Amino acid sequence: MIARHPYLDNTSPIAFAHRGGTSAAPENTLRAFSDAVSLGYRYVETDVHATSDGKLVAFHDNDLQRTCGKPWKIEETDWSTLTSARINGTDPIPLLEDLLETWPELRINIDCKSDAAMQPLIDTIRRTKCLDRICVGSFSDKRLRHIRAEFGSGLCTSMGPQEVVRLVIGSTSGLPLKPSRHALIAQVPVRQGPIPVVTSKSISRAHRLGIQVHVWTIDDPLRIGQLLDMGVDGIMSDDTRSLKDVFVARHLW
Repeated sequence: MIARHPYLDNTSPIAFAHRGGTSAAPENTLRAFSDAVSLGYRYVETDVHATSDGKLVAFHDNDLQRTCGKPWKIEETDWSTLTSARINGTDPIPLLEDLLETWPELRINIDCKSDAAMQPLIDTIRRTKCLDRICVGSFSDKRLRHIRAEFGSGLCTSMGPQEVVRLVIGSTSGLPLKPSRHALIAQVPVRQGPIPVVTSKSISRAHRLGIQVHVWTIDDPLRIGQLLDMGVDGIMSDDTRSLKDVFVARHLW
């Protein structure tokens, strides 16, 4: 397993608690992350949005309807108001900085969900000096280019959508691929609609390029085992207990 950044110094496949996991607490809550840490997870995944007054929250959706039963859009709501919301009626919305400060050794995979979150994320990274223990990803190539330009090789990032497309197409067609030198990981689903993304060929090609392959979001133990047999370098799961059980059974924990 190739590691060119402190974030990737793991010697075996990485088990990620996706959004902290949902085995014992609602997603993206401090209770969920705490549960993952108590199970022994060293890596977690979360998402970030920015409030109207620039606070960076660890939260997946751009509004609170699904998780908090409120129609508020995060970008249009100030932090003081958001503090009154409760995820699943029980847990407050955390700031990204809460995760960084509460668990100073925890590795955090961060999905930058909006343009508005870019500068608050950059400011948070600088303020907390956390470059060695984070990886930033996004479904926007533009956001990734902007954040990469701020930190250079000090920041670990995953591939943007255009790079992933070239990786997948190139694994069968031989199309040349020159990923950003900061893109050390392809973080991908097994399939994108009808198109297989994670295949033996795409994994082999990524590894030849020095790129790890992390797959999301896999909860089925049988599928987790199949992906590990294929040679993936990391798996993100909501079911933190099932993921751990498979890793323990394979002596990877």
